[in-house]
Amino acid sequence: MNQSALLRPDWTPATVALMVLGFIVFWPLGLAMLAYILFGERFRSFKREANTAADGIFDRCRHGRYRGPQFSTGNVAFDDWRKAELDRLETERRKLDEMREEFDAYLRELRRAKDQEEFNRFMRDHEAARRSGEGPVQPAT
Repeated sequence: MNQSALLRPDWTPATVALMVLGFIVFWPLGLAMLAYILFGERFRSFKREANTAADGIFDRCRHGRYRGPQFSTGNVAFDDWRKAELDRLETERRKLDEMREEFDAYLRELRRAKDQEEFNRFMRDHEAARRSGEGPVQPAT
């Protein structure tokens, strides 16, 4: 952490001045600044821990490893049907993910081909201008 920061959760002249100014202008602002001075470091670590936990949950959801609570309804036929449907949907989701990855690869290849064509055109124009003794090539608009 940058200890020379002007506004950090500590009793620095800047934070004290902002706190006093906050109380003068609108008392909740001064109270918020006081809370920042006293508890700012704890909030930073709390935010980091909360973000890490949320990232883990979203990562599991994104990769299909979270299906929510698994419980039995007491009806074996329904539970079997539900499991079969969830498995079918998981298979469909995997197929869609594979298609999306293939499409992304296709778009990357199209961009690469377009970039290569533009680069080749620039090199041809540049070489032609160099041979004719002209200045730098200006792009066509």
